Amino acid sequence: MTSHPMNSTPRGLASALETATALDASVGLLERVSRPLVQRPRLAAALRGSALGHPAHPLLTDVPLGLWISSTVLDLLGPAGSRPAATRLLGLGVLASVPTALTGLADWAASGSRVRRVGAAHAALNSAALGLYGASWLLRRRRRHAAGVALSLVAGGVVGASGYLGGHMAYVQRAPQG
Repeated sequence: MTSHPMNSTPRGLASALETATALDASVGLLERVSRPLVQRPRLAAALRGSALGHPAHPLLTDVPLGLWISSTVLDLLGPAGSRPAATRLLGLGVLASVPTALTGLADWAASGSRVRRVGAAHAALNSAALGLYGASWLLRRRRRHAAGVALSLVAGGVVGASGYLGGHMAYVQRAPQG
């Protein structure tokens, strides 16, 4: 007997977040953080991708993710001399996450409460992953490369879970974008 996609554990967990009132405090915090962005119509429109004709956030997520994945590939499969390049890619991914997060926050602010709850969990996971990637970069700079690689691998798992929630918002909840 196969299970219907609606009953899958990840989908069920993501759906449960939609009604998790325990996330409302985080939603309130994100509302306060997003307010300066969305109160300026031109800035909000730019962050939401109106000039592109579609949302900017999904496009921008490819930048930090691509940099972090490339760093991991060099860590695991690259030649011995690739450590500096892997560290640079990791740091660039951390920097690229800032505009990516701002565009996501602008999209989030235009959403309803169920999407906002899932988005709060998505933001928390992304923040945790960003902290782990940042710590990995610092460890590498302090010549603790193996520990840095280990943290990057954990961060990659956290980003994967967060990406699942992003997909849930976009494809299941049909969150407004752009």
